[in-house]
Amino acid sequence: MGKFTYENSIRVEFEDRLLYHLRMVIGSKLRRGESFYFSWKDDIGVGDGRTTVWMHAQCALSFKYYGSRMPQLNRHWLEALIHTANQQSGLYVVPEPTDDLSDDHPAAAVK
Repeated sequence: MGKFTYENSIRVEFEDRLLYHLRMVIGSKLRRGESFYFSWKDDIGVGDGRTTVWMHAQCALSFKYYGSRMPQLNRHWLEALIHTANQQSGLYVVPEPTDDLSDDHPAAAVK
């Protein structure tokens, strides 16, 4: 499990593979100067609710990985995550798609 830290005060754990994909999406949007919301479901240990943060170029972020290997990127998952990030509701976690995408999956809509 890796750790995402926002503004040195909000810390949330994500599986390393997911965290790496989130980093790629967040970095890509912030490099282009695009601000957006990022939401996730909280762990039951912190109230089992949802948290949303405003991602912008000046926010302090860190990505801490606990595994030593870089995960392999799944292009379809990146596309699905980018699709959510480009919506008014902002970036949120979607399940990793398999190789055969159905027409109703967010990554399929990006093509």
